[in-house]
Amino acid sequence: MIQGTTSDAGKSTLVAGLCRVLVNAGYNVAPFKPQNMALNSAVTQDGGEIGRAQALQAIAAKVAPRVDFNPILLKPNSDTGAQVIVQGKALANMEAANYHDYKKRAMQAVLQSHYRLAHDHDILLVEGAGSPAEINLRAHDIANMGYAEAVDCPVILVADIDRGGVFAHLVGTLALLSNSEQARIKGFIINRFRGDITLLESGLKWLEQRTGKPVLGVLPYLHDLALDAEDAIAFDNKLNQAKVTIFVPLLPHISNHTDFDPLRLHPDIDLQYIKIGQSLQGADLIILPGSKNVSADLAFLKQQAWPQEIFQHLRYGGKVMGICGGLQMLGKKIFDPEHVESTQAATQGLGLLDFTTTLTGNKTLQQVNASMSLNGESCQLRGYEIHCGVSSGPALQRPLMQIQAKSNASAVQNDGCISEDKQIIATYLHGIFDHPAATKLLLAWLGVRELSQNAIDIEQHREKQLERLAASCQQHLAMAKIKQIIANGRNTPENIQPHL
Repeated sequence: MIQGTTSDAGKSTLVAGLCRVLVNAGYNVAPFKPQNMALNSAVTQDGGEIGRAQALQAIAAKVAPRVDFNPILLKPNSDTGAQVIVQGKALANMEAANYHDYKKRAMQAVLQSHYRLAHDHDILLVEGAGSPAEINLRAHDIANMGYAEAVDCPVILVADIDRGGVFAHLVGTLALLSNSEQARIKGFIINRFRGDITLLESGLKWLEQRTGKPVLGVLPYLHDLALDAEDAIAFDNKLNQAKVTIFVPLLPHISNHTDFDPLRLHPDIDLQYIKIGQSLQGADLIILPGSKNVSADLAFLKQQAWPQEIFQHLRYGGKVMGICGGLQMLGKKIFDPEHVESTQAATQGLGLLDFTTTLTGNKTLQQVNASMSLNGESCQLRGYEIHCGVSSGPALQRPLMQIQAKSNASAVQNDGCISEDKQIIATYLHGIFDHPAATKLLLAWLGVRELSQNAIDIEQHREKQLERLAASCQQHLAMAKIKQIIANGRNTPENIQPHL
């Protein structure tokens, strides 16, 4: 298990890198994260929902994503509450205090998933959450040491030296653990180091002498490493001279922002996330992104006076796109009779498209094949749906997509819409720009037909980045020692079963 001294210490990336190193060495590997909190999620082939990081780690391990890789997923919908997803399916919205009481039952789901994966794979590479030294969260913990103790799992602790204070992070975290938990930590990895390694050696020797734990490697800072982010939004663009500018309002509950990674990396596109207090003026295209709480994010949008700027943008001939929650915002009203996302029974939309949306407790979760048609041209693509709204109205009679669910290839359905003046498009599908042909179609709609170079193929790009990450792990980590830790720490599924 990889645990971190802080959030964003590099746990997700390190697990992905180790997955690829070990699968390249011939092991049957699976990623696992007992509990995750993230608004970026992925849909599995069996119609469940898991954290984006575990989907990436599955790709690194060359296995199909499954719900057992992330049995508990928390999707925040307010400052104190979240939707609780258990083994791929939404259970309920819970306030933090209520979820704390639910943890004992959640642990059963965690151990069930662990048990199934232990039957199917040689090695599980487990990612912790946040820090194991959060004193207020240690009771009934299922994300870090509580899980590790339950399954008798060895732990490697990683810290980010780029933050500063790396030795304090490691020694302090260790000191706050119980004796049995301290013994469970088999070594340290220092992440994101820049500079001359010889200048760090005296500190490494001190750390080993102070703790009695080995340093298993120092990973360098990998510049421009571009992998699917689970939480942090990448603001840097890989561009020289863009031909179009795309603005994405940074909503408080923005979800699945990885939709925009292929656009952000495209040489002809300047994609910018617009923050609170900034203006939406000056874009060729404004994209309203997915949202975990559409009503709250619509209220935020209106507080920024962004609707007026969107209306002006359209009057001047600009283009607008809505994805999932963004699609719902473009309609006339959003009804929430069951209070799925908010306490409001109805929310006034932007009124730019003639349809309404009703939120229901049943979430649509499916991977689809689709045909996207725009300006008389079309392309084939794959995407996924992850929403709890059903939209209906005249505007949807001009669909943007024809979709086929992979689970039922014979059923063809319409998705999304194109406005009568062809200035607005909308879809429920995520992941469409992972396909270069869809990006090319979007650019043609924006008036760009001569491209500087081919669009980014995000799947090929991701593979190159994973191999680069694996090569760095292979070079800079004591892989022989890590493999020995894994071998010494192996347990059989029968060892886990009594906990269920």
